[in-house]
Amino acid sequence: MKVVKFGGSSLSSGTQIKKVFDIILSDPQRRIIVVSAPGKRFDEDRKVTDLLIDCGIHMRESGQANHQIRLILNRYASIIDELVMDPTMIDDFEAQLLQTLKVNHLPIEKYLDAIKACGEDLNARLIASYFNQRGVKASYVNPLSAGLYVSDEPGNAQVLNESYDNLFKLREYSGILVFPGFFGYTKDKEVVTFSRSGSDITGSILANGVKASMYENFTDVDAVYSVNPTVVEKPKEIRELTYREMRELSYAGFSVFHEEALIPAFKAGIPVNVKNTNNPNAPGTKIVSNRQHTNGPVIGIASDKGFCSIFVSKYLMNREIGFGRKLLQILEENGVSYEHIPSGIDDITVILREDLLDANKETVIIDRINKELDVDDVRVEHGLALIMIVGEGMRHSVGTTARASKALSDVGINIEMINQGSSEVSIMFGIKAIDEHKAVNALYQEFFSPSLIGANV
Repeated sequence: MKVVKFGGSSLSSGTQIKKVFDIILSDPQRRIIVVSAPGKRFDEDRKVTDLLIDCGIHMRESGQANHQIRLILNRYASIIDELVMDPTMIDDFEAQLLQTLKVNHLPIEKYLDAIKACGEDLNARLIASYFNQRGVKASYVNPLSAGLYVSDEPGNAQVLNESYDNLFKLREYSGILVFPGFFGYTKDKEVVTFSRSGSDITGSILANGVKASMYENFTDVDAVYSVNPTVVEKPKEIRELTYREMRELSYAGFSVFHEEALIPAFKAGIPVNVKNTNNPNAPGTKIVSNRQHTNGPVIGIASDKGFCSIFVSKYLMNREIGFGRKLLQILEENGVSYEHIPSGIDDITVILREDLLDANKETVIIDRINKELDVDDVRVEHGLALIMIVGEGMRHSVGTTARASKALSDVGINIEMINQGSSEVSIMFGIKAIDEHKAVNALYQEFFSPSLIGANV
């Protein structure tokens, strides 16, 4: 049995849904479909999820959202029309949406969660109906009836362990099952969503629950690329990588998967295959527990900007018990989380997201560090980018850091910080944000040189 998830771009129109129908019928193992809300049809278009958020906010603030409701229903109506389905279906969709909008006694976070979930839920109902219209037995499955229970954390739900046993019973169903992604239910039967890109999480949870042989994730690219194709022209495709590598790359800026999405599949040892709805015969990228490291030390390069650093220096810091704890406590009490903490004998640097540190908060934190920790020097450096090179093969390869450092040096980029995790699967470089693209290109040329192009990773 395969669990197959389709993203918003794969379900944005009737034409795309027809492709989904053909993909499912081409493999009898594809039994469970996880669907997102309709995504963009073109660059200037809007995702249904964004329309729903606007709708909920308008309703909460003004008590009416007629224009926003019409925009949402028009999206579904256009799909229904394109698929030549019963046009009265939109009446049921309108009733469900209006009923959800009326439940405005909830806290705003839960209210918006319930409204956002309508995007996936309505689409799942539509797609199940379309399959049946085409003569293929399909059933819409509500997450509550399936027993997908989650923690009461609006916008950041975590699956409860009992859900996996509940979901295993889906194997007993006949025909195709169409399951809405992105949300589950609390034990009090309230809708709560996962974080954005949460349909990936739903697919991974279902794959674990039903003990699937494969979790296929269909999107709009042929494969995961070794580097962002908007930064490097025609980068190499990755044919296979490990969960650990994918998680490191996702954390560092890869947009294919939310960094937490694959954890349920990883725990169950279920391979993931990223494939293209618009080119389903392409092999895609497989994400597995273990792989042969025949491609060299680096499998991918990721980058992200919007960081800053707090540099703290104090002579004999290494002998002062509790210094690091006190420093982090100051950040915690000001509502600031950190990303990395490289350190030396007499100094420590805390890397954090720049948007967490406004001017007022920065002044308060610096003053407290000076007064409470009695440091020799403390300063904040803004405008940083983090570049990460990732690969399980680095554990067995000598000189990877030297090669990367030289590649950056050769194009005149100064390294502000280097950090390598204890797993030796990734090396992170802190540089000036203005040099991000130049750095990524230099590292790509070093580890994926033109002489290697022709053989996929």
